[in-house]
Amino acid sequence: MGATPRQNYAIGSGEGSEFAVDAYAIAAAGGDVRSLRPGSLSWQLVMALSVSLELSHSPPLWHLPSLRHHYPGTLDPRKSWTVKQPKRICSRRAAEIQWPAEQPQRRTREPLRRGTVSPRLPVPDHIPLPPYAGTNRLPDVDPNRELHDCESIARMRAACELAARVLEYTGTLVKPSVTTDEIDRAVHQMIIDAGAYPSPLGYGGFPKSVCTSVNECICHGIPDSRVLQNGDIINIDVTVYLNGYHGDTSRTYLCGEVDESTMQLVKVTEECMLRGISACKHGASFKTIGQRISEYVDEYGYSIDPFVGHGVGKIFHSEPIIWHTYDYEPGYMVAGQTFTIEPTLSMGGTQCTLWDDGWTAVTVDGSLTAQFEHTILVTGDGAEILTMHPR
Repeated sequence: MGATPRQNYAIGSGEGSEFAVDAYAIAAAGGDVRSLRPGSLSWQLVMALSVSLELSHSPPLWHLPSLRHHYPGTLDPRKSWTVKQPKRICSRRAAEIQWPAEQPQRRTREPLRRGTVSPRLPVPDHIPLPPYAGTNRLPDVDPNRELHDCESIARMRAACELAARVLEYTGTLVKPSVTTDEIDRAVHQMIIDAGAYPSPLGYGGFPKSVCTSVNECICHGIPDSRVLQNGDIINIDVTVYLNGYHGDTSRTYLCGEVDESTMQLVKVTEECMLRGISACKHGASFKTIGQRISEYVDEYGYSIDPFVGHGVGKIFHSEPIIWHTYDYEPGYMVAGQTFTIEPTLSMGGTQCTLWDDGWTAVTVDGSLTAQFEHTILVTGDGAEILTMHPR
């Protein structure tokens, strides 16, 4: 579980309220971004202490997803947000970014509708809890980049192996007439039976133990009473907390009979993840991950949705932030780091909207999306996939 709006987009709620943000620009506006929105803004605004803004009209400050940086739960639930093709970009660097072309609207099925969300499932007293459990608080993204020793690597392997087994099991549940709530119950039970905690549960108030994102839902879908339909696709995102460490992985499954274009989207998305992983080794630039993914996506004309990967270990979400598009994020990989690579692709444009549950992000044009995710360990000569799906 993890994804975040990408910076360097024109953002707004409608005509006359777009503005451009380049969080990599240095002090062009000469201000502390913490002044841009009242209240606690968490780590993402500390990361981008200075940004360059070019305003046509000042939009409401809850339309700042690029500065919100991590989870939709921090946005004002009364409003939706969109990520649009840029009208004006403040930094000269943005001119070098290859923006995906706008795609025609595609809605060949009924729009995704929310169902009834059942009460949160209990966790037995003997299960060790992560620090955020029971608080409903959205933790800040930890700015520290964790380096693992032999003992912590062993614990990471155990947590990731469990997450992979749970995810593999969920694939057997995906079929027409099954609800995502039933999948959540099965995931919850399997995780606690293993003596682990389902990491999403209670994270920033998330009410369930797994994320289930169907069709045009990009990520962070909340399991509910909706019945899966023949031809649906569903991303299931599993994270477990075992012996003090998180293991995070996701996969997009086909439900029943799916057409060839949808199968291609899913196949290309998985290949994007693998190509991003192939860029990883000690000393490699983080930029190469997004470069390899973007170059491959360009061959098919899909859009890369504005969400990212993250460091994972003792902390659920930490640095480094992993972009899946062309970017200018500095930094190099170090052996012993663990992080997720989790690209999301859509058949249509990059416009997104957020449901008022504060979590569910969906495409505005109703286009299908797919996502795959692995947790990897950087090694001296490559990367070890810790959440390799059993075959």
